Amino acid sequence: MLLDGNRTSGQDVRSENVTAAMAIANVVKTSLGPVGLDKMLVDEIGDVTITNDGATILSLLDIEHPAAKVLVDLAHLQDQEVGDGMIIYNICTLTIISL
Repeated sequence: MLLDGNRTSGQDVRSENVTAAMAIANVVKTSLGPVGLDKMLVDEIGDVTITNDGATILSLLDIEHPAAKVLVDLAHLQDQEVGDGMIIYNICTLTIISL
């Protein structure tokens, strides 16, 4: 990965990827299940969205980290193919990555 023209590799990149996966999973994991919490998201023009749907939450986030973008794209594919399971997908991915 290139940051400010310098090549970064090894453990630093792996730990940044785990941190990005943790951030994505932490955003959606509290909305899991029948007692899941709603999230209130405000976009740049002030529109408010209140939801506990993982697909909606992830689609409204402005994600810049490459590994986090891959996780969100894969979660969207999961939602398109199966229709559910985005939150579980992200939590399981975080668990596997952080081992």
